[in-house]
Amino acid sequence: MQNTVKTAISFTGKGLHSGKPATATVRPAPPHHGIWFKRTDVDLGDRMIAARWDAVNRSPLCTKLENDSGLQVSTVEHLMAALAGCGIHNALIEIDGPEVPILDGSAVPFVRGIMSRGVQSLHVPVMAYEVLKEVSVQDGDARATIAPSNTLRIDFEIDFDDAAIGHQQKSLVMNNGSFARELCDSRTFCRQADVDAMQANGLALGGEAGENAVVFDGDAVLSPGGLRHADEPVRHKMLDALGDLALAGAPLLGHYTGVRAGHSLTNTLLRALFATPGAVRLIECDAAQAARLPGHGLVWDEIPAVA
Repeated sequence: MQNTVKTAISFTGKGLHSGKPATATVRPAPPHHGIWFKRTDVDLGDRMIAARWDAVNRSPLCTKLENDSGLQVSTVEHLMAALAGCGIHNALIEIDGPEVPILDGSAVPFVRGIMSRGVQSLHVPVMAYEVLKEVSVQDGDARATIAPSNTLRIDFEIDFDDAAIGHQQKSLVMNNGSFARELCDSRTFCRQADVDAMQANGLALGGEAGENAVVFDGDAVLSPGGLRHADEPVRHKMLDALGDLALAGAPLLGHYTGVRAGHSLTNTLLRALFATPGAVRLIECDAAQAARLPGHGLVWDEIPAVA
């Protein structure tokens, strides 16, 4: 069945890149509504922005959505991952600024907020995109692929010169609450040199080491408290991938593989998937298929208690 949130829940904080404070309120929505953002701080023009792959203004640092009027909302990936991981198919997100709050840099505050309000079944069948052909895109040594699968599976591999990160690889089937258990508390990460460069260029203004990002410098983890998982970086890249794949417009039944992939490349993959004849089709899920979607069967006790 399609789901929405039972009651509205608000999240307030600074945007990671802009440093601007904003409140994002996730509200219930009717069947077949999908996920939309509404900029409440804008008085004129079209204030609605679709959470969909063809509304992405591709950026290497975050996922930014833009409507036909040029109105934007950025850093949507963690909230989108939380919605997908909680099995929310329909929601209206009202936001009074240009960037979703970064909170602790992971998706766990969103997951705990959503699940504290509860998930409401809308008693109509859930629709999903079934991948029928393998599609792959590449940019230098980065690659993203999606192939047929009866559920959503994410494989990811990263390789950094920093010894504290190094080579990491992980694979997860994204059903039965695995996103909440395994990924949702993993924070965004960066190198100290990147932080210095971004802040010198007016970015990462809302970032605070230890509060909303893990900062690495060579073989050192600079953030107080260290890592939540030994392989937290690759887990966060998988979290990002789920959020970016949620912009398909419906849950995906497919096997995603990312090798050094980022937001822009995953969006390029979705564009290629929907542009390839016969590569994907929209289906009405039967009970067995719906039970394999992210968020199905998620219970409160599976959510990490770090937020």
